[in-house]
Amino acid sequence: MTGTFWALVPAIVAIALALITKEVFSSLFVGIFIGGVFYAIDASSGFSGFLTHVFQDGLVGSLSDSYNVGILVFLVILGIMVALMNKSGGSAAFGNWAKTHIKTKFGSQICTIILGMLIFIDDYFNCLTVGSVMKPVTDKYHLSKEKLAYLIDATAAPVCIIAPVSSWAAAVAGFVTEGENGILLFSKAIGFNFYAILTLIMMFAMVALKFEFGPMAKYESASEKLKDVANEVADVKTKGRVLDLVLPVAVLIALSVIGLIYSGGFFEEGESYLHFAIAFSNADASVGLVLGSFGALIITIIYLMIRKVVSFKEMMECVPEGFKAMVPAILILTLAWTLKGMTDSLGAKDYVANLVAGSAAGLKMFLPAIIFVIACLLAFATGTSWGTFGILIPICIAAFPEGTIRIVCISACMAGAVCGDHCSPISDTTIMASAGAQCDHVNHVSTQLPYAITVAVVSFVTYLISGFTLSLGTIPCAIISWVFGIAALLTTLVFAKKILKSK
Repeated sequence: MTGTFWALVPAIVAIALALITKEVFSSLFVGIFIGGVFYAIDASSGFSGFLTHVFQDGLVGSLSDSYNVGILVFLVILGIMVALMNKSGGSAAFGNWAKTHIKTKFGSQICTIILGMLIFIDDYFNCLTVGSVMKPVTDKYHLSKEKLAYLIDATAAPVCIIAPVSSWAAAVAGFVTEGENGILLFSKAIGFNFYAILTLIMMFAMVALKFEFGPMAKYESASEKLKDVANEVADVKTKGRVLDLVLPVAVLIALSVIGLIYSGGFFEEGESYLHFAIAFSNADASVGLVLGSFGALIITIIYLMIRKVVSFKEMMECVPEGFKAMVPAILILTLAWTLKGMTDSLGAKDYVANLVAGSAAGLKMFLPAIIFVIACLLAFATGTSWGTFGILIPICIAAFPEGTIRIVCISACMAGAVCGDHCSPISDTTIMASAGAQCDHVNHVSTQLPYAITVAVVSFVTYLISGFTLSLGTIPCAIISWVFGIAALLTTLVFAKKILKSK
């Protein structure tokens, strides 16, 4: 089973069960169980080998990994900060301010999208920050939790993957070998990242067209009915100010950036010549985000003590409260990491690498689209974009040493990885988008899928167009592809709205 299609079966089963049963915890554990059985059969290690691999190597191993622990600490600190902002009245004050300045549901969605695009440093940071800041506003205008979760998710990974200064740029640069400038190659590939940019276009188009489709329409319709029967909500009495929410978030953003470049060596003695982008390419997101968020937490506590709107005892009560709020996300993340460990131990990476390398010859015009699909499927099955980068980017670099095809294929790999990550119920970004919007995780996945698949299909056809126009050169290829891609997406949405309206 190792190194074959069977290596992907545990993840596929977990995803299928989650979508069918709408219960993610047991579904993930069943996938882990199957992975442990397959491993024990191949290793001939029996029942004891199964137990060791599932619990010691799997669950305990994923929780003892230093990178994973850093992400969990970051989650807990963000949960505490959200609890502090609620306790101080900052969230309520922001809601009162929003009622005056953001007057429509349309405006609340546009503000959510723009804020998500501005927080491009890291997808984890994006999901929880945008959720905590915008939820009071979107609640006021009865935007469903499912739609908020989609807007958060669609401005997380898709924005980070086209931002040269982000933890994702650092990750991609880390997979570039042979001494090449990874940030430069990443920047060149942005222009062909059809899925990420078309996702942003689709969000604005959907808000402007004022329609939903698929399961999302049901939840949005229910929210509108609640709005029709609800009384006008009065301003919440609070001692808090808008600054009590804005300042902690601004400090969090600033210190997270500093923490990331610090972990990349920007401030090391004798290394002051390090370029900002190079420091990002060397950054450890786990370490940098923990340092930044912890510093922001300390400053927030000091600020609230000076403001005297919350007692020190009440602030300390926010510590377990914030931790409790993040327990579901932490549990899902732990199980998802363990499941990824199962597929890795079964050689899923080797199977996909051989599959891609074996199909490279004689398919030049179709390669961008093929790589996009393979990256989608791999990221969907494993729940990780970065793991997909690690498998496919070195292959693309080795197979295509230069030319437009190299840039397009690397971009197709990144776009496909983000697409699969965006769709997968076991993706950590998808999980944290649900947490940020306080939305049921399976509801978020089921409502987001039709939107993500729509953009994925248009992106796939656009990569086919780019494959057939490679010989024209980089710029003509990009122009023709983008004209087709944007026109195809907007036409699809307008046509879909007409069909749904007629029904």
